[in-house]
This record gives sequence, structure tokens and C-alpha cells, in this order.
Amino acid sequence: MESLAKDPYNIIITGVGGQGNVTASRVLGNMLVKDYFVTIGETFGASQRGGSVMSHVRVSAVSVWSPQIPRGKADLIVALEPAEAVRVLGEYGGKGSYVIVNTRPVYPVKVITGEMEYPPLDTIKKAVSDFTEHVWFIDATDAALQLGNPILGNMVMLGAVAGLNVLPLNKKDFEQAVSRIFPEDKVSINLKAFEIGFEMIND
Repeated sequence: MESLAKDPYNIIITGVGGQGNVTASRVLGNMLVKDYFVTIGETFGASQRGGSVMSHVRVSAVSVWSPQIPRGKADLIVALEPAEAVRVLGEYGGKGSYVIVNTRPVYPVKVITGEMEYPPLDTIKKAVSDFTEHVWFIDATDAALQLGNPILGNMVMLGAVAGLNVLPLNKKDFEQAVSRIFPEDKVSINLKAFEIGFEMIND
């Protein structure tokens, strides 16, 4: 069993409803649970599609931890939606936090109706990069669309997490995890999404 960079290692997967946030946290937990204690807690914003969803995943070799990551203590933030990266980083991030951001925005209803403005992507990138130097921006949604389904962006992001080499994650563990969660005919496409994400982070 590989030792963790920190114990517990604190991961937040954040996005909005409909992006497969909870599924991503379940797959990640399944990949790690054979060797570590894994605790997962979820928080939901507005219940309808488009509300904020955040999963706290805490990984430890020695004990079970509470599911809530303390403020400022996230080691890795995986943002399926760019504005969510800024929101979560401000609350849970620290100078040493690693951050992976999917660059495709999901516009809230108030933005669509003109009641609010969505910040430009360059503004979001600057805010995240000013906070931590350990940041990667990838277009996971575009990669998922090329596979035929935007929801696969969550698995592209998990592949990117594996590509960082900050956690003991590999393709075999991912395949076993998705086999436990998805029907057999969905495994290969999810595996392809994972492989693409891994390659994107290592380009």
C-alpha cells in the first residue's frame, strides 16, 4: 500500500446538478477503499438541476475521519464547473491545494434570464491561479461530447486526477470500480473517458 502525501488526504469534487458529481465521488471512493479508510459526505445546494453539489472525500491509512473537510484544508479540488472552483477554493482551499478545473461553464438560470452575469473564463482562471500555483484547466466536457455524452466529463476529470499522481489510482482500479457501479455495457465508454483525462493532464 502506497503512503499518502498527507493523512487524511482531503478531496472535494464540486460541480452543479446533472454533472455526475456524486457518481464521481462514489467511483473514486471505490478505487481507494480496498487499501484505505474512505469517508464521503455530500452537500447539495438548490435541489433542481443546476444547483451546487459538493462531495467531500477523506482518505486515510490509519482511521475513519468525519465526512466534513475543515475550511482551508482541501488538498485537492476537482471542479466540474469553473465558477464552482472559485467558490470552493475560497472556502476550503489553501496555498498548497491542487486544483483541476473543467473549463466548460454551466450557466445558472439567473444568468440565462439576464438577472446575473457569469464571470469571464479568463477572470476565473486568474482567480484560481492567483490562489494556488498547482492548477490545471482542461476541457473535460468537450472530450466527453466527442465520446457522445457530456456526463462523461466526470470520468474524464477522474482520469485527470489519476494523472496527477497525488493518489494511488490506476486504470485497473478504475475499471473494477465502474464495473461495480455501472451496467456492463457502460464500462468501456467510462474507461475511455478516464484514459482521455489521464492523457490530458500529462500532455
